[in-house]
Amino acid sequence: MDESMLPVLQSIKEMGYDGVEVPIFDLNSSQWQRWGNRLDELQLERVAVTLCGAEVNPISLDASVRKKALERNCLAVECAQALGATLLTGPFHSALGVFTGQAATATEWNYSVAHTRQMAEKAQACGITLGMEYLNRFENYLLTCTEDTIRYVRAVDHPSCRMMFDTFHANIEEKSLGDAIRSCGDLLVHVQISENDRSTPGHGNINWPDVFSALRDIGYEGWLSVEAFGLNPPDLASAAHIYRRMFDSEQQLASDALTFLRKHVVLSSY
Repeated sequence: MDESMLPVLQSIKEMGYDGVEVPIFDLNSSQWQRWGNRLDELQLERVAVTLCGAEVNPISLDASVRKKALERNCLAVECAQALGATLLTGPFHSALGVFTGQAATATEWNYSVAHTRQMAEKAQACGITLGMEYLNRFENYLLTCTEDTIRYVRAVDHPSCRMMFDTFHANIEEKSLGDAIRSCGDLLVHVQISENDRSTPGHGNINWPDVFSALRDIGYEGWLSVEAFGLNPPDLASAAHIYRRMFDSEQQLASDALTFLRKHVVLSSY
């Protein structure tokens, strides 16, 4: 556990945030239990996030790779449980940044659905709900829009498998953010508030009134989580393709984003 993060978490709490998203990449569950205890002390709620790389691709044509992917993702569920989270989100339906140059095949789709159904069984036993995330076409090719993600969740057909909505990806792929959100209905369990350039929400070109109006229309009561990226840590910045600074400091970003959210929540009566 990186103790250097504790002052950052304390600052986030003091600003007025209720919780944090925690990336689950290290699958040592004892570490996540310690983190959970720390977050309890700070009175911060948490949502777990994870993803898959090429070596653990749930839609690989290699059965051994698919087996490793299921083992890996079930461990991620256990880590989320140890963290004290009740929600595990992310694009763990397939490998990030891996492409075949073609649209997903029926075989790949079925591999993924079977994988997630088994993962959902594990999640249910651990008291976890899965929030399936679609990414834009430049980051994956299995799920790239709301319509396909709804169809996917319905194909998995498990009460512990639901979906999330990331405004950054949706801004690339959807004709209307509001219509896309409204189509999710009660399948939606998590929302990431992310500007079109991954900087401070409200400082870009996303149609935020449409987003908040749609969330109000469907009676959404889950998290609104700010997702923005800076240049640190370098590996995360690289994965998110962040090459230039777009805000003065992470502290200023967090403060401005919270002010933005509070304004829209009040104005939307949400």
